[in-house]
Amino acid sequence: MISKHLLQSLARLGVAYEENVSLKSLSTFRIGGEAALALYPDSAEELAESVRLLRQDGLRFEVIGNGSNLLFCDGLFEGALILTQKMNTCRAEGNTLIADAGVSLATLAGTAAQAALTGLEFARGIPGTVGGALVMNAGAYGGAMADVTVKSLALNVETGEISELTDHGYGYRKSVYLSNGSLICLGGAFALSEGDKAKIMETMRCFAAQRKEKQPLEVPSAGSYFKRPEGHFAGKLIEDCGLKGYTVGGAQISRKHAGFIINIGNATASDVLRLEELARGEVYRRFGVTLEREVRFIG
Repeated sequence: MISKHLLQSLARLGVAYEENVSLKSLSTFRIGGEAALALYPDSAEELAESVRLLRQDGLRFEVIGNGSNLLFCDGLFEGALILTQKMNTCRAEGNTLIADAGVSLATLAGTAAQAALTGLEFARGIPGTVGGALVMNAGAYGGAMADVTVKSLALNVETGEISELTDHGYGYRKSVYLSNGSLICLGGAFALSEGDKAKIMETMRCFAAQRKEKQPLEVPSAGSYFKRPEGHFAGKLIEDCGLKGYTVGGAQISRKHAGFIINIGNATASDVLRLEELARGEVYRRFGVTLEREVRFIG
Protein backbone atom coordinates (compact mmCIF):
# COMPACT_ATOMS: atom_id res chain seq x y z
CA MET A 1 0.00 0.00 0.00
CA ILE A 2 1.38 3.38 -1.04
CA SER A 3 0.89 5.91 1.73
CA LYS A 4 -0.88 9.19 1.11
CA HIS A 5 1.92 10.94 2.99
CA LEU A 6 4.51 9.62 0.52
CA LEU A 7 2.50 10.80 -2.48
CA GLN A 8 2.03 14.23 -0.91
CA SER A 9 5.77 14.46 -0.23
CA LEU A 10 6.58 13.53 -3.83
CA ALA A 11 4.10 16.11 -5.09
CA ARG A 12 5.70 18.81 -2.94
CA LEU A 13 9.08 17.81 -4.29
CA GLY A 14 7.74 18.10 -7.83
CA VAL A 15 8.60 14.54 -8.88
CA ALA A 16 6.26 13.12 -11.52
CA TYR A 17 4.76 9.77 -10.52
CA GLU A 18 2.10 7.25 -11.52
CA GLU A 19 0.31 4.56 -9.58
CA ASN A 20 -0.55 1.04 -10.80
CA VAL A 21 1.71 1.10 -13.85
CA SER A 22 1.90 -1.74 -16.38
CA LEU A 23 5.29 -3.43 -16.18
CA LYS A 24 4.97 -4.68 -19.76
CA SER A 25 5.22 -1.08 -20.95
CA LEU A 26 8.47 -0.56 -19.05
CA SER A 27 10.40 -3.53 -20.42
CA THR A 28 11.67 -4.51 -23.85
CA PHE A 29 10.59 -8.07 -22.95
CA ARG A 30 6.97 -6.83 -22.77
CA ILE A 31 6.40 -9.07 -19.75
CA GLY A 32 5.11 -8.33 -16.27
CA GLY A 33 2.19 -7.38 -14.08
CA GLU A 34 1.93 -4.00 -12.39
CA ALA A 35 4.10 -1.73 -10.28
CA ALA A 36 2.38 -0.04 -7.38
CA LEU A 37 4.28 3.19 -8.06
CA ALA A 38 6.57 4.60 -10.75
CA LEU A 39 8.62 7.78 -10.27
CA TYR A 40 10.19 9.96 -12.96
CA PRO A 41 12.84 12.28 -11.45
CA ASP A 42 14.48 14.71 -13.87
CA SER A 43 17.76 15.29 -12.03
CA ALA A 44 20.26 13.55 -9.76
CA GLU A 45 19.04 15.68 -6.88
CA GLU A 46 15.40 14.72 -7.44
CA LEU A 47 16.34 11.06 -7.62
CA ALA A 48 18.34 11.30 -4.40
CA GLU A 49 15.47 13.02 -2.60
CA SER A 50 13.01 10.46 -3.97
CA VAL A 51 15.16 7.65 -2.58
CA ARG A 52 15.25 9.39 0.81
CA LEU A 53 11.45 9.64 0.89
CA LEU A 54 10.97 6.01 -0.19
CA ARG A 55 13.42 4.75 2.43
CA GLN A 56 11.78 6.94 5.05
CA ASP A 57 8.45 5.33 4.15
CA GLY A 58 9.95 1.84 4.24
CA LEU A 59 9.05 1.16 0.62
CA ARG A 60 11.16 -1.13 -1.54
CA PHE A 61 12.41 0.47 -4.75
CA GLU A 62 14.35 -0.36 -7.90
CA VAL A 63 16.04 2.04 -10.34
CA ILE A 64 15.65 1.22 -14.03
CA GLY A 65 16.54 2.82 -17.35
CA ASN A 66 15.23 1.54 -20.66
CA GLY A 67 14.14 -1.80 -19.21
CA SER A 68 16.23 -3.58 -21.83
CA ASN A 69 17.97 -6.06 -19.54
CA LEU A 70 15.07 -6.83 -17.22
CA LEU A 71 12.49 -9.52 -16.54
CA PHE A 72 9.62 -8.31 -14.39
CA CYS A 73 7.44 -10.54 -12.23
CA ASP A 74 3.97 -11.57 -13.37
CA GLY A 75 2.04 -10.16 -10.44
CA LEU A 76 2.15 -6.93 -8.47
CA PHE A 77 5.49 -5.35 -7.67
CA GLU A 78 4.51 -3.77 -4.37
CA GLY A 79 7.32 -1.25 -4.29
CA ALA A 80 8.34 1.72 -6.40
CA LEU A 81 10.23 1.88 -9.67
CA ILE A 82 12.43 4.91 -10.24
CA LEU A 83 12.82 5.52 -13.97
CA THR A 84 15.72 7.64 -15.20
CA GLN A 85 14.29 8.48 -18.64
CA LYS A 86 13.88 12.19 -17.82
CA MET A 87 17.54 12.38 -16.74
CA ASN A 88 18.75 12.69 -20.31
CA THR A 89 21.36 15.45 -20.65
CA CYS A 90 24.34 14.58 -22.86
CA ARG A 91 27.11 16.95 -23.96
CA ALA A 92 30.66 16.95 -25.30
CA GLU A 93 33.44 18.87 -23.58
CA GLY A 94 36.50 18.53 -25.78
CA ASN A 95 37.16 14.81 -26.15
CA THR A 96 34.99 13.92 -23.17
CA LEU A 97 31.28 13.09 -23.20
CA ILE A 98 29.26 13.75 -20.06
CA ALA A 99 25.88 12.06 -19.81
CA ASP A 100 23.08 11.46 -17.32
CA ALA A 101 22.02 7.94 -16.39
CA GLY A 102 18.90 8.06 -18.54
CA VAL A 103 20.68 8.85 -21.82
CA SER A 104 20.31 5.97 -24.28
CA LEU A 105 23.49 4.37 -25.54
CA ALA A 106 22.28 5.12 -29.06
CA THR A 107 22.20 8.82 -28.18
CA LEU A 108 25.57 8.63 -26.42
CA ALA A 109 27.25 6.96 -29.39
CA GLY A 110 25.45 9.25 -31.83
CA THR A 111 26.64 12.33 -29.96
CA ALA A 112 30.20 11.00 -30.10
CA ALA A 113 29.91 10.38 -33.84
CA GLN A 114 28.58 13.86 -34.54
CA ALA A 115 31.55 15.29 -32.63
CA ALA A 116 33.93 13.02 -34.62
CA LEU A 117 34.96 11.20 -31.45
CA THR A 118 35.83 7.52 -31.61
CA GLY A 119 35.60 4.90 -28.86
CA LEU A 120 31.87 4.34 -28.47
CA GLU A 121 31.07 2.67 -31.79
CA PHE A 122 30.47 -0.63 -29.98
CA ALA A 123 27.65 0.93 -27.94
CA ARG A 124 25.51 2.20 -30.83
CA GLY A 125 23.23 -0.83 -31.01
CA ILE A 126 23.08 -1.79 -27.33
CA PRO A 127 19.45 -1.10 -26.30
CA GLY A 128 20.19 0.33 -22.89
CA THR A 129 20.99 3.54 -21.04
CA VAL A 130 24.17 5.04 -19.62
CA GLY A 131 23.22 4.08 -16.07
CA GLY A 132 22.61 0.44 -16.82
CA ALA A 133 25.66 0.24 -19.08
CA LEU A 134 27.93 1.62 -16.35
CA VAL A 135 26.49 -0.77 -13.79
CA MET A 136 26.83 -3.84 -16.05
CA ASN A 137 30.01 -2.80 -17.88
CA ALA A 138 28.07 -3.29 -21.09
CA GLY A 139 30.05 -4.23 -24.14
CA ALA A 140 29.98 -5.61 -27.67
CA TYR A 141 32.25 -6.12 -30.68
CA GLY A 142 35.42 -5.97 -28.61
CA GLY A 143 34.57 -2.79 -26.73
CA ALA A 144 33.17 -2.16 -23.24
CA MET A 145 32.26 0.74 -21.00
CA ALA A 146 35.38 0.04 -18.92
CA ASP A 147 37.48 1.12 -21.92
CA VAL A 148 36.11 4.66 -22.01
CA THR A 149 34.73 5.47 -18.56
CA VAL A 150 36.78 7.95 -16.55
CA LYS A 151 34.30 8.63 -13.77
CA SER A 152 30.70 8.24 -12.77
CA LEU A 153 28.33 10.00 -10.41
CA ALA A 154 27.00 7.80 -7.64
CA LEU A 155 24.35 8.11 -4.95
CA ASN A 156 24.97 6.25 -1.70
CA VAL A 157 21.47 5.34 -0.53
CA GLU A 158 22.64 4.79 3.04
CA THR A 159 24.10 8.26 3.51
CA GLY A 160 22.26 10.22 0.82
CA GLU A 161 25.58 11.56 -0.47
CA ILE A 162 26.33 12.06 -4.15
CA SER A 163 29.98 11.62 -5.11
CA GLU A 164 32.25 10.89 -8.07
CA LEU A 165 33.69 7.42 -8.57
CA THR A 166 36.86 6.76 -10.55
CA ASP A 167 37.51 3.15 -9.49
CA HIS A 168 34.66 1.03 -10.82
CA GLY A 169 36.07 -2.45 -10.18
CA TYR A 170 35.23 -3.43 -13.73
CA GLY A 171 35.31 -6.98 -15.06
CA TYR A 172 33.09 -8.96 -17.40
CA ARG A 173 29.57 -7.81 -16.40
CA LYS A 174 31.03 -6.72 -13.07
CA SER A 175 31.31 -3.35 -11.35
CA VAL A 176 31.40 -1.74 -7.94
CA TYR A 177 27.71 -0.93 -8.47
CA LEU A 178 26.89 -4.64 -8.59
CA SER A 179 29.13 -5.57 -5.68
CA ASN A 180 27.96 -2.67 -3.50
CA GLY A 181 24.18 -2.62 -3.28
CA SER A 182 24.19 0.81 -1.65
CA LEU A 183 25.23 2.66 -4.81
CA ILE A 184 23.02 4.02 -7.60
CA CYS A 185 24.58 5.27 -10.83
CA LEU A 186 23.48 8.79 -11.82
CA GLY A 187 25.64 9.33 -14.90
CA GLY A 188 29.17 9.26 -16.20
CA ALA A 189 32.01 10.84 -18.16
CA PHE A 190 33.70 9.11 -21.08
CA ALA A 191 37.14 9.86 -22.55
CA LEU A 192 37.25 9.43 -26.33
CA SER A 193 39.70 10.16 -29.13
CA GLU A 194 39.49 12.34 -32.20
CA GLY A 195 38.51 10.35 -35.26
CA ASP A 196 37.11 10.50 -38.75
CA LYS A 197 33.35 11.06 -38.64
CA ALA A 198 32.67 9.12 -41.83
CA LYS A 199 34.65 6.09 -40.59
CA ILE A 200 32.92 6.22 -37.21
CA MET A 201 29.50 6.27 -38.85
CA GLU A 202 30.45 3.42 -41.19
CA THR A 203 31.65 1.28 -38.29
CA MET A 204 28.33 1.87 -36.53
CA ARG A 205 26.42 0.93 -39.67
CA CYS A 206 28.42 -2.30 -39.94
CA PHE A 207 27.74 -3.22 -36.32
CA ALA A 208 24.02 -2.46 -36.79
CA ALA A 209 23.90 -4.69 -39.87
CA GLN A 210 25.58 -7.54 -37.97
CA ARG A 211 23.08 -7.22 -35.12
CA LYS A 212 20.14 -7.25 -37.50
CA GLU A 213 21.47 -10.32 -39.28
CA LYS A 214 22.33 -12.37 -36.20
CA GLN A 215 19.96 -11.24 -33.43
CA PRO A 216 16.14 -11.46 -33.13
CA LEU A 217 15.64 -7.70 -32.97
CA GLU A 218 12.16 -7.95 -34.49
CA VAL A 219 10.60 -9.58 -31.40
CA PRO A 220 10.50 -8.61 -27.70
CA SER A 221 13.43 -9.84 -25.63
CA ALA A 222 15.84 -8.67 -22.96
CA GLY A 223 18.91 -9.10 -25.15
CA SER A 224 21.45 -11.82 -24.43
CA TYR A 225 19.85 -13.83 -21.66
CA PHE A 226 22.91 -15.55 -20.21
CA LYS A 227 26.39 -14.32 -19.42
CA ARG A 228 29.22 -15.71 -21.54
CA PRO A 229 30.74 -18.70 -19.71
CA GLU A 230 34.52 -18.64 -19.63
CA GLY A 231 35.84 -20.34 -22.73
CA HIS A 232 32.39 -20.77 -24.28
CA PHE A 233 29.45 -18.95 -25.84
CA ALA A 234 26.09 -19.48 -24.16
CA GLY A 235 24.17 -19.45 -27.44
CA LYS A 236 26.42 -22.10 -29.00
CA LEU A 237 26.09 -24.39 -25.98
CA ILE A 238 22.29 -24.06 -26.01
CA GLU A 239 22.16 -24.64 -29.76
CA ASP A 240 24.35 -27.73 -29.42
CA CYS A 241 21.79 -29.09 -26.95
CA GLY A 242 19.21 -28.93 -29.74
CA LEU A 243 17.15 -26.28 -27.97
CA LYS A 244 16.82 -23.68 -30.73
CA GLY A 245 13.12 -22.94 -31.10
CA TYR A 246 12.17 -24.75 -27.88
CA THR A 247 9.06 -23.11 -26.45
CA VAL A 248 7.43 -22.87 -23.04
CA GLY A 249 4.12 -21.01 -23.12
CA GLY A 250 4.79 -17.73 -24.92
CA ALA A 251 8.56 -17.84 -24.39
CA GLN A 252 10.94 -19.34 -26.92
CA ILE A 253 14.67 -19.92 -27.35
CA SER A 254 15.22 -17.92 -30.51
CA ARG A 255 15.69 -19.87 -33.72
CA LYS A 256 17.88 -17.01 -34.93
CA HIS A 257 20.25 -16.87 -31.93
CA ALA A 258 19.99 -19.42 -29.11
CA GLY A 259 21.48 -16.96 -26.62
CA PHE A 260 18.18 -15.04 -26.70
CA ILE A 261 14.92 -15.96 -25.03
CA ILE A 262 12.11 -14.17 -26.87
CA ASN A 263 8.47 -13.33 -26.21
CA ILE A 264 6.52 -14.80 -29.12
CA GLY A 265 3.15 -13.78 -27.71
CA ASN A 266 1.88 -13.08 -24.18
CA ALA A 267 4.83 -14.77 -22.48
CA THR A 268 4.87 -14.68 -18.70
CA ALA A 269 7.85 -14.40 -16.41
CA SER A 270 7.10 -17.97 -15.31
CA ASP A 271 7.40 -19.15 -18.92
CA VAL A 272 10.79 -17.48 -19.25
CA LEU A 273 12.10 -18.80 -15.94
CA ARG A 274 11.01 -22.35 -16.80
CA LEU A 275 12.76 -22.08 -20.15
CA GLU A 276 15.85 -20.70 -18.44
CA GLU A 277 15.97 -23.66 -16.06
CA LEU A 278 15.56 -26.12 -18.92
CA ALA A 279 18.42 -24.54 -20.89
CA ARG A 280 20.60 -24.31 -17.80
CA GLY A 281 19.95 -27.94 -16.91
CA GLU A 282 20.59 -29.31 -20.39
CA VAL A 283 23.81 -27.34 -20.86
CA TYR A 284 25.12 -28.53 -17.51
CA ARG A 285 24.10 -32.14 -18.24
CA ARG A 286 25.73 -32.16 -21.68
CA PHE A 287 28.79 -29.99 -21.13
CA GLY A 288 29.25 -29.50 -17.39
CA VAL A 289 28.99 -25.72 -17.84
CA THR A 290 26.85 -23.62 -15.51
CA LEU A 291 24.98 -20.82 -17.25
CA GLU A 292 24.44 -17.62 -15.28
CA ARG A 293 21.58 -15.26 -16.03
CA GLU A 294 22.64 -11.85 -17.32
CA VAL A 295 19.11 -10.48 -17.34
CA ARG A 296 18.02 -8.91 -14.07
CA PHE A 297 14.83 -10.32 -12.49
CA ILE A 298 12.66 -7.93 -10.50
CA GLY A 299 9.93 -9.58 -8.51
